[in-house]
Formats: sequence, C-alpha cells, structure tokens
Amino acid sequence: MAAMKLDDGRMHAVGRRKTAVARVYLSPGKGAWLINGRPLAEYFPRITWQAQLEQPFVLTETLGRYDVVASVRGGGLTGQAEALRLAVARALLADDPERRAALREGRLLTRDPRAVERKKPGRPKARKRFQFSKR
Repeated sequence: MAAMKLDDGRMHAVGRRKTAVARVYLSPGKGAWLINGRPLAEYFPRITWQAQLEQPFVLTETLGRYDVVASVRGGGLTGQAEALRLAVARALLADDPERRAALREGRLLTRDPRAVERKKPGRPKARKRFQFSKR
C-alpha cells in the first residue's frame, strides 16, 4: 500500500530511495513544508533539492495548494530528497488519479532501484582491486 487518502482529507504516501525512507502527509493548505519538524529551506538548504521536491507540484499545477508534513529517515540528503519527491508524487496521485499522466511523463512515479553494491571479500571495495604485482 504505497499511498492512500485518509478519512480526514489528508493523503499519505511512502517513498524510498537508496536507504532513505520518507513518509508524507499532504493536506489542503497554502504550500507550507515541515520535514522532521523543520521548514523546507532549513532541512534542505540547497536550491536543487528544493526544486526537486517542488517538481511534482509544478508538473500537476498544484504548487501552493497543499501543506506537506513529512518524516524522513536513513541515507543522505540527496537520497532523502528523492525519496520525499516520490512520496509527494504518490500522495498527489492518491488525491486525484487523473494526475497519473503528468507524473508519469515527468518520471516521478518510478522508484529508482539503484543502491550501493556490497563489498566483496578479498577486495578493498565492491569492485576495486588491490594493486597487481607481477613479482
């Protein structure tokens, strides 16, 4: 169950990326963001992260119509921002299924499966090898 509309009019969705997990609650409002109890600009100081998070609203032409309350755990800030973007897109879709085409076109409904490859035994990292010595 990725996204659902709650009885009180809010939309709930979960997004994941790498090791980050984002839980989002969208409610009709004026566009306020609260991430782990902090405003958007404070939690994600880079403009690129902020623009990335507003992308689902821009594509569906709903910028400034929803308040976002989110809790994010795990990973780094980039992974958290991408997990949050997926969760917001899923929540918008739960509110209105006709937004699917716009979100699909922006490639915002697909979970990015890439993650860190595990370290292999006998090697310093996943694929790196120790320096070869002929003699």
